[in-house]
Amino acid sequence: QVQLVESGGGLVQAGGSLGLSCAASGNIRSINRMGWFRQAPGKQRELVATITTGGRTNYADSVKGRFSISGDNAKNTVYLQMNNLKPEDTGVYYCWTFASENYWGQGLQVTVSS
Repeated sequence: QVQLVESGGGLVQAGGSLGLSCAASGNIRSINRMGWFRQAPGKQRELVATITTGGRTNYADSVKGRFSISGDNAKNTVYLQMNNLKPEDTGVYYCWTFASENYWGQGLQVTVSS
């Protein structure tokens, strides 16, 4: 079992910045990647960004150049820095990892006003 505890998010105006963090605990030895997904109202959950323990990153095209994912292996924590936010970035952001099965955080609301 893996537990994911998220923090951050909130309300920001378009063009602003927000940061998210997610700390993993439990059976973390089997984790080799973590990431963030988001779900807007009425839409399916979609990938935002992932990072491997080796530092390899992957981003959705819609956030490339604006979002940055990073990790601290010693703290078992992943971060998402979101810059130049747009109203279409609004949604619930979920921390994710895979360790024999998918694990999800509780979700953080991010609201970008125009």
